Amino acid sequence: MLLLLFNHSSLLEAKTLQLHYWLKDESHSMDAFVHNKCDTEFLGVINEIATIIGVEISIETQPLEDGGLIRWFKFELNEKSKKDAIILAIVIAIITGVITTPVTTVLSEVIKEIIERVFEDPEIKKLEKEKLKLEIENLKKDLQLKNLEISENNKIKKRRSNFYEKAENYQKIEKISFAIADEQNQIIIKEHTIERYQFQNFIILSDDLNSIENENAIIEIISPVLKKGPFKWTGIYNGESIEFRMKSNEFKTLVQTGKVEFKNGSSIDCFLEIRRKIDTEGNEKIVGYDVHRVNKYFDNDKPIETPEGKFHRKKKEADKSQLSLYDEYDDEK
Repeated sequence: MLLLLFNHSSLLEAKTLQLHYWLKDESHSMDAFVHNKCDTEFLGVINEIATIIGVEISIETQPLEDGGLIRWFKFELNEKSKKDAIILAIVIAIITGVITTPVTTVLSEVIKEIIERVFEDPEIKKLEKEKLKLEIENLKKDLQLKNLEISENNKIKKRRSNFYEKAENYQKIEKISFAIADEQNQIIIKEHTIERYQFQNFIILSDDLNSIENENAIIEIISPVLKKGPFKWTGIYNGESIEFRMKSNEFKTLVQTGKVEFKNGSSIDCFLEIRRKIDTEGNEKIVGYDVHRVNKYFDNDKPIETPEGKFHRKKKEADKSQLSLYDEYDDEK
């Protein structure tokens, strides 16, 4: 977890982030393509966090330095008020916290701690006495509300993963460190170092996301499959044409034996699973639709319950009844 260890200054002086690539044999150069790709992913994390917080920042890079390879990113907000100095400090601190938090750590807790620590800064305490108390309190509440949005953002997670994956694939990098500095590049917060053996802790092993499940999805059937084989059905779901796998063998048999016939506008009420992944930039993509159970099908708008639909409904009712009995028993006790 990121520790905000101050050296000599208030965090309100934060203006730059130091990204330090430590290289083998005390080298001061690295492959330009790898360097560019790492920086691109790092800037992607920065941009996404700034967008969620709702600020427009400009970032300027400063000349590279030796000592491995040191990269400086200077931040500026369009506004110059005291409140904006706090926002800039928060943005820089959260960026540093996010990029140094492994995938197995609860990021929301890290961000929460960072926000709490920043608002304990003595200079911010002084500003609270300068008729800015309510404004600062509202800012803190707003940031805490955005915490979950940042910590659960797939683009941030994927960009962070890409950054460390590209670094891990380049054998010359021994470790990477990050530090927050003032306008003169004087370190305000102690450098946070990620060793090479730790890079894997930041890399997402699978691009699969949790599926979305809809117990009573309505799909209008455009093209059913009338013969056996791994063929996909076509239908309309939420106003969009989709292809889906009919994984209910019971319903497929009803269709293939002619016990269920489809007409123009026929629909089914079903248990639909929507499978998702994230792409290389962290954008969510739907990769497939699966119908696991058909609850009902409609004949001239008349709902007809299927045997598996009836079985599922009865089971739910029994489970609910059982829970009610337990509740009554607890009340009596």
